Amino acid sequence: MPQSLAHIAVHLVFSTKNREPLIAPEARPELFRYLGGALNALDCPALEVGGVADHVHLLFVLSKNLGLSDAVEEVKKGSSKWAKGKVHPRFYWQGGYGAFSVSASNEPQVRAYIRNQDEHHRRMTFQDEVRELMRKHGKELDERYYWD
Repeated sequence: MPQSLAHIAVHLVFSTKNREPLIAPEARPELFRYLGGALNALDCPALEVGGVADHVHLLFVLSKNLGLSDAVEEVKKGSSKWAKGKVHPRFYWQGGYGAFSVSASNEPQVRAYIRNQDEHHRRMTFQDEVRELMRKHGKELDERYYWD
């Protein structure tokens, strides 16, 4: 096959440092646009971006020319610098992240899930959300190392 083809959809989740609620509702649309633009600039088409005061969810297609950790590092680095001036002067992202593969057939459900984060977090904490994502993907979560 002379051409390389890939469609690897990723549901990426990361929070503000110490899960500080720094992302005010009025700042979210611009931050989400910035995050989507940062992904697009890396040849990682953004499919959906959303979140709440202390964390974000990004659904995107990973570039066939870029590793996941490199994509995450670039998006977090650039957006953190941007957010210090636009969202909050103490803005930082946490050091880690959660990344989950998404089948093409499940992309519409994940998009809806990301769009409805405000409603979702009226019923579930961030910690419970991460536990549920890990359970759905068959991964164990060692909470001694995750929440710091």
